[in-house]
Amino acid sequence: MSEDLVFYTNPMSRGAIVRWMLEEVGAPYDVEVVEYGEPMKSDAYLAVNPMGKVPAIRHGDLVVTECAAICTYLADAFPEAGLAPPPADRGRYYRWLFFAAGPLEAATTNRMLGFEATAEQEQMAGYGKLDTVIDVLETALAGGGHVAGERFSAADVYVGSHVHWGMDTMQTIDRRPAFVDYWERLSGRQARRRAEALDAALMPQDAAGA
Repeated sequence: MSEDLVFYTNPMSRGAIVRWMLEEVGAPYDVEVVEYGEPMKSDAYLAVNPMGKVPAIRHGDLVVTECAAICTYLADAFPEAGLAPPPADRGRYYRWLFFAAGPLEAATTNRMLGFEATAEQEQMAGYGKLDTVIDVLETALAGGGHVAGERFSAADVYVGSHVHWGMDTMQTIDRRPAFVDYWERLSGRQARRRAEALDAALMPQDAAGA
């Protein structure tokens, strides 16, 4: 497979998660910014991601979409970066990657949209209710360290991004000490700072100055 790596993104999107992951990986990549509206729904981009959403990556002839999948793929494709535990130790790693992609994102999105499940509906929802999701996540992060063990991993990129956005942007996650401490441990990473600066440079002037 060709080593060419292309990152499709918009600086005002979940592409920030993948940008951080790419900077952690350290492999060279090209960036294609896809604007919202017609460009994101164009035939050319729908050939990359039929959902008409960013982010996506192309690695040689392989296209990967969905942030959690991209983070997982990049950790495996570039093992020298050390962003995934050994295969025999990946239980927690997979658990929290997909906990954030499933229950956490669904529950926080529904809260942001003003939807609250009734007690009868909770058993139908994969996440039950937001309070339970947040309590479970707090327990996982309360001991310090990282979400999948003592070492930083791709799971921290994904879970940490959700914690940050939920606390500081969307206000869907309470600023509990476990979450604040966890994000403080992650936010100073050089790769994250590089990613943030690269995305800031792509921001429209009116958004950057807002």
